[in-house]
Amino acid sequence: MRTLLCWFLCLLTVPALAAPQLDQLTLPKGFHIAVYSDQVPNAREIALGAKGTVFVGSMDAGKVYALTDSQGDGHADQVRVIASGLQMPVGVAFRHGDLYVSAVSKIVVLRDIENHLDHPPAPEVVTDKLPTETHHGWKFIAFGPDDKLYVPIGAPCNICDPGPDHGKLIRMSADGSDWQDVARGIRNTVGFDWQPASKRLWFTDNGRDMMGDDMPSDELNEITRNGQHFGYPYCHQGDTLDPEFGKGKSCKDYVPPVLKLGAHVASLGMRFYEGRQFPADYKGAIIVAEHGSWNRSKKSGYRVMTVRVKGDKAVSYQPLVTGFEQNESAWGRPVDVQPMPDGSLLVSDDLAGAVYRVTYRP
Repeated sequence: MRTLLCWFLCLLTVPALAAPQLDQLTLPKGFHIAVYSDQVPNAREIALGAKGTVFVGSMDAGKVYALTDSQGDGHADQVRVIASGLQMPVGVAFRHGDLYVSAVSKIVVLRDIENHLDHPPAPEVVTDKLPTETHHGWKFIAFGPDDKLYVPIGAPCNICDPGPDHGKLIRMSADGSDWQDVARGIRNTVGFDWQPASKRLWFTDNGRDMMGDDMPSDELNEITRNGQHFGYPYCHQGDTLDPEFGKGKSCKDYVPPVLKLGAHVASLGMRFYEGRQFPADYKGAIIVAEHGSWNRSKKSGYRVMTVRVKGDKAVSYQPLVTGFEQNESAWGRPVDVQPMPDGSLLVSDDLAGAVYRVTYRP
């Protein structure tokens, strides 16, 4: 019943579009936010093409969008649907001219897509052997420095023993072959990126529900070697055993988070910021989109946060964009963040059906 309830509440955000209310948003001094496009229903993961195309996955009728800013004025003047009818095509990843798209049990690819935006090719199946469960079945995907496609397989539940086929992060070759497990004990990661200096993968992970308003926290994690276990379903937030599955276990046996992000904030997309437009202390920081709570008595999340790191330590955790929720009512829900070549930052919002552009002018 809890699984069905969570799934139903998630679906409620798909058809409804709330107009962006940028006057409600608060950013640090010198930062500005504008609408890049408000024509992207249920905007989810963002990927950048080689020619400047902004690709956005969604859950809206199985559509994938391509946004182009032909004037270079920071606003998408054309929004195209380049695929439709896919199953929850949330994840998009660009490689060598091709756009890879996640569709629950499948990964598909649109070949040479930037040269065919007006007449997109039919999706080719890369693999159709991923699990079919839709609970935590939508996937954030990305190519790593090793040119492998990284794909999460979330736990098909709120809390359960997911077995060997779920609750993990895997990688595969671009043709769908050579699957390898990267890490386990992951409830549901919908955002990850590689630290430029160390090349290590960092990821967000959503904590379980039904343990109260303030437990457990979402996590920001770092993978330092393949095969690490991050605790789910036995240990949450690095220090709290699960009341059911934690019996006989010890949190010391699992990798603790680098940072606790807060209970039920629904931390999703994250990227390292390497641009030069923002102030110098943002370089190398992690920008995290927090989608916001659905079952907490007082809402949490609904914001974009900055995590400054030093090596493998988080040294600060501060707001970048807040105000998507006012007086317990949300008009926007951040999903993903994407630094742009000019140093600006795109933020997707599935509730308002929009993509925003954050800039800095001192």
